[in-house]
Amino acid sequence: MKTPLHHLLVSAFVYAGLGVASGLFYREFTKLNGFPEGAFTQLGLAHTHLLALGFFPFLILLGLEQAFRFSAARKRFVWFLWLYHAGVVLTSAMLILHGSLTVLGLESSKMIAGVAGLGHMAITAAIAVLFTALRTAIRTAGAPAVRREEPAPVAVRGGA
Repeated sequence: MKTPLHHLLVSAFVYAGLGVASGLFYREFTKLNGFPEGAFTQLGLAHTHLLALGFFPFLILLGLEQAFRFSAARKRFVWFLWLYHAGVVLTSAMLILHGSLTVLGLESSKMIAGVAGLGHMAITAAIAVLFTALRTAIRTAGAPAVRREEPAPVAVRGGA
């Protein structure tokens, strides 16, 4: 990983691109397959999930990282990134899969909902880890600096 700020910026950029691409896929795939306009499919949810859970949070995290350097809790920061990315990708992939099956008129399985649930659990765990890293960073930033008083120089009178 380069710098935490770089990783957060690239993550926001990638999720923005994925969000836009999934919206385009939703529109074109439903049109191509003659799916009734306005009928519900989870394909439309993938677009908003990628933007709301991917793009926007990473933009916010850029500011929090700049202000508090919560990545200093290195293990927690890495755990957060892995859990969060896995959760968002799993959830979005299952939305796209389930939505595509709906558009094609095929039956979905409970396994898809179960995997999407695992994605949501990973996101929840990642948020908990993020809050512990933020709490540590804020406590560290708010702690008064320990200042050591140096003894005053002793004035020497007279010559030797």
